[in-house]
Amino acid sequence: MTDGTVVTEADLTWLRRCVDLGTAARARGDHPFGSLVVAADGRTVEAMNSVVTHADPTGHAETNVVRAAASVLPPEVLATSTLYTSTEPCAMCAGAIYWSGIARVVYALGEDWLRDIVAEQEGVPTMALPCREVFARGGRTVTVAGPADLPEATTLHDGFWG
Repeated sequence: MTDGTVVTEADLTWLRRCVDLGTAARARGDHPFGSLVVAADGRTVEAMNSVVTHADPTGHAETNVVRAAASVLPPEVLATSTLYTSTEPCAMCAGAIYWSGIARVVYALGEDWLRDIVAEQEGVPTMALPCREVFARGGRTVTVAGPADLPEATTLHDGFWG
């Protein structure tokens, strides 16, 4: 049994689904990110990035999945849920995750990796602020596991940001 900070084989299965969602987001013209929430009882909620297709700069996969999960899962279920995501949550998404009450986050690519390949996103520089730092400023614990060794999460971004 782990403390939740280690990426397990089961976690990798969910992260691969996030990559699939990111692939679908990219195919429809959005940024290549996907996320899902898995409740302790097995219920899942999925979302993709919608920044371009919805003309919404807050339409990151993580904020979208937090909104969707909060609409169908009560707070006590969110408090025992894990959010999986293809790339480490940005500061905005980490704030949404924190306020949702979700207990654990597992991600594939680190924000440092993304920051190295994306100097500016539609004219806005990226932020150098790991999600662990955002969560550390809160009054409750959010357990974080990642980055995960998942090559397809890197491949998802090939040729997109250039």
